Amino acid sequence: MSNPDNEGDGNRPRIGIIGLGSMGMGMARNLLKAGFKVTGFDLSDGACRQLAEDGGLIAASASETAGAADILFVMVVNATQLRAILTDRAVLDKLTKDAVVVGCSTIAPNDARAIGEHVESAGFHYIDAPVSGGKIGAEAGTLTLMASGPDAAFDIAAEALDAISKKVYRLGDRPGQGATYKVVHQLAAGVHLAVAAELMALGEQAGCESAQLFEVVSQSAGNSWMFSDRVPHMLDGDFTPRSMVDIFIKDLGLVLDTGEDNRMPLPLTAAARQMFLSASALGWGQADDSSVIKAYQALAGAKAADNST
Repeated sequence: MSNPDNEGDGNRPRIGIIGLGSMGMGMARNLLKAGFKVTGFDLSDGACRQLAEDGGLIAASASETAGAADILFVMVVNATQLRAILTDRAVLDKLTKDAVVVGCSTIAPNDARAIGEHVESAGFHYIDAPVSGGKIGAEAGTLTLMASGPDAAFDIAAEALDAISKKVYRLGDRPGQGATYKVVHQLAAGVHLAVAAELMALGEQAGCESAQLFEVVSQSAGNSWMFSDRVPHMLDGDFTPRSMVDIFIKDLGLVLDTGEDNRMPLPLTAAARQMFLSASALGWGQADDSSVIKAYQALAGAKAADNST
């Protein structure tokens, strides 16, 4: 490990974070600001160096991170990654007695239940706590947590959860309940983002001045959080990834799976996911999710070309 000067507060639990991407890094920084001793691990050497520069400790592996943590946050992309980490005996065997594991990824409720039950069967607490708020919320410490788990786990982790969030919703005492709320939430997030892109692309084709259209909608009934947050990226042409197109393909797939499990038709979700798939097929999958507008612009260009012949 590096940065031995990070002593933290000896009366507080030690924090480990596996996954120092756009979300995990912001969470780690806010935990450091709150006075916690934070140890992190990521496959990216650059991310590890950045955390060390910010005052965190760097572990050489996921298992070493677990060994330095009383509360272990895992912020990875999907259930496959989360399962690989939290079913690894090398990781679980390093955790201290009464350790709390906090799974922050957006995954299917069934996966959250299975992973949480596995951690609990190994003798540890588990909080199923997917987050909302994006990179900006992670950096500002204003994430929303949709969390479920036993009271004892929340008692141990309360201060750490408060350090990264503006609101912690306690949605039950079993893993999978938090994931259910997050998956349902992603229906609104994905559809609203696709609608924002569709609206802006229509405005371009219809002759609206884009910046003026953004201002008008922002002050009117058609506004949404996703519109206000993502359209500026569309206007600037800045598609540096904060949350990627491919993430919404994954998340909206989870929404559709949940709908199928509950015999609930979700036509708007299906249509929105097709637009994210189109943007990914055009080469924008790893770009910011606001680049879904490129799919609409491509369709408009194809139509214009057809009309010219």
